[in-house]
Amino acid sequence: VQLVESGGGLVQAGGSLTLSCAASGTIFSINAMGWYRQAPGKQRELVATITRGGRTNYADSVEGRCTISRDNAKNTVYLQMHSLKPDDTAVYYCYAQHSIMGSFSDKWGQGTQVTVSS
Repeated sequence: VQLVESGGGLVQAGGSLTLSCAASGTIFSINAMGWYRQAPGKQRELVATITRGGRTNYADSVEGRCTISRDNAKNTVYLQMHSLKPDDTAVYYCYAQHSIMGSFSDKWGQGTQVTVSS
């Protein structure tokens, strides 16, 4: 299973971006999907996750400014980000939990850069 992100880029503070991540390959079942980010010199941190049934979870730092959604038929997850701040600058990584007959594995994308200028 491969995850490919798109939608990153440079945006001014206060602006918006939408990230997309599509899973491809031999897919049996994808459970949770989500987004994490890593800023320079910092550890990777949770941004948002969404279960297959649509239950969402957000980091406090993005609550109210981000919306995560998914299209199960397309094995795709989205992250809409609004009111972006310079502190949101990071590499954003897509995550998916793939399962095959009760065996689970974590899949990661290669990351997409989001830069918010002040």
